[in-house]
Parts: sequence; C-alpha cells; structure tokens
Amino acid sequence: MRRRVSLLLAPLLLAGCYQMIDQPKQKAYNPKVGPAPTPAGTVEFEHKPSPPPPLTLALLERGQERFRIYCTPCHSELGDGHGMIVQRGFPPPPSYHIERLREAPPQHFVDVITNGYGVMYSYADRVQPDDRWAIAAYIKALQRSQNARPEDLPSSQRLALQ
Repeated sequence: MRRRVSLLLAPLLLAGCYQMIDQPKQKAYNPKVGPAPTPAGTVEFEHKPSPPPPLTLALLERGQERFRIYCTPCHSELGDGHGMIVQRGFPPPPSYHIERLREAPPQHFVDVITNGYGVMYSYADRVQPDDRWAIAAYIKALQRSQNARPEDLPSSQRLALQ
C-alpha cells in the first residue's frame, strides 16, 4: 500500500521540479563587467558606501587585528601574497608592495573587500564597512613600512639611525 502511494506521489513531486529549469538564475559577479542584472521582481536595498573615517592609531590597530583575521591566510602578515593558503596550493594574490597597489587609494582596497576581485570572493558579509576602512588604512601603513626611506622620517628620528 505504501509503495503504491509513493509511486503515485513521485510523478507529482517531479512535475514541480521541472519548472525549476526555466527559472532565472543569478550570474556570478565579474569585476570586469560589474554585477549581474537583478531578476525582475527582486527587491534591492540601496547600498550606501560608508565615508572614510579619520586616520587614528585606534583605526590602524583595529585594521591590523581585522587584517590578521581575514587577510593573512592568503596575503600573509607582510602582505607579500605568500600566506598559508598559498603554501597549500591556491593561487597567490598579488603583493601589496607592487607599484600598482602602492599607488592605489584606500578606496580600492575597500572596494575589493566589498566586491571581491579575481579569485578573491566578496567579504561584504564577513567584514563590516568600518572595518573595511580600517583594513585599508592598515594595508597603506604596511606598504609604507615595507618601502620606507630615511627621507620619510622626521629629521630628529633620522639622526637616531646614524
């Protein structure tokens, strides 16, 4: 008896699945093209980017903390792109110390964290907007620390190097 009921219900259940083939599907984000068009009938919330906060020591410390949590697995503590994930066979991200990224404004890093880029997926659901700015500020500080010149120091500190 159970088997007969199951056999009768199976075609009904499968008939409902047939229409799933024709449903619109969300396409993946492509940084070169931009976001995929939104399917008709979808409600979108307006995304308002947060303004950059003032640069403070607290912001840099928060950025360092968040960078260590979210970024070092791929980018490493130095930002050279040789993190633990890369050592396990994943493709390396570019070093933050190449000229293109040294010249990039903090907004670029906020946008990459928000939208992803290349093989890096979006961290928008993991990293809060204020923390994205903190990470971007820390990346800029990290870049300066790895490419610092004596001329960048105040004269009082330059004397201590001699």
